[in-house]
Amino acid sequence: MIAPLSEQALQSAAQYLRNARHAIAFTGAGISTPSGIPDFRSQGSGLWKKSDPLKVASLTSFRHTPQVFFDWLQPLAQRIDQSQPNPAHLALAQMEQAGILKAVITQNIDGLHQRAGSQTVLEVHGSLTTLSCGTCRGVYALEDFRSDFLQDGAIPHCPKCQHILKPDIVLFEEMLPKETWQTAQAHCEKADVILIAGSSLEVMPAASLPLIAAENGAVILINNFTPTFLDEQAAVLLPGDVAEALPRICKLLL
Repeated sequence: MIAPLSEQALQSAAQYLRNARHAIAFTGAGISTPSGIPDFRSQGSGLWKKSDPLKVASLTSFRHTPQVFFDWLQPLAQRIDQSQPNPAHLALAQMEQAGILKAVITQNIDGLHQRAGSQTVLEVHGSLTTLSCGTCRGVYALEDFRSDFLQDGAIPHCPKCQHILKPDIVLFEEMLPKETWQTAQAHCEKADVILIAGSSLEVMPAASLPLIAAENGAVILINNFTPTFLDEQAAVLLPGDVAEALPRICKLLL
């Protein structure tokens, strides 16, 4: 059982952020589970506990068995489409608007940080909010396929050339987006405080980004239910619900 959040730890986290020159946040699936979006590894509910990722979410599956790929993706896309930002997303957006946070680096593909009001969001695993055509290079909003794909499950095709559209998410066997990655690295090298929220730091190479910040002397603040490999280096550990901790930190700051 997780103990109640320590008021002293919350105060300490707020103080580090208040004094920071270049504070950033790094978020994972745990920041979106309060919005009803399942994570990938939790026992019982995790997406990879129910499906083999290489069979349903790889570049090979998209290219060679698109029906299998989209049958897996459609329920997740529906869930994301119906979800709303939770208090943790809103707290980070408020911190950015107040000039405290300089960027949010996220492993998530749901677009909830942007919907909450965050402006500088670096999506290292891409985004499900758009789809692209590999033939004619057209880019379309997922919203454009609400009735056909989100509701009926039909494979989305390019309106111009009729080729199958690929969601702009990073699949297994794909490289991370180069420009986004380089920008995220630059923020981590510059950061003097990094707030890790809702990430177990198990997915590489994305989880190496907070390590870059740590190696460059950044103060580490971690708000996550489960332990991470950086816990021993953290100045503040907040083992609890991000939807409770981040709003409380934000309230102390603002």
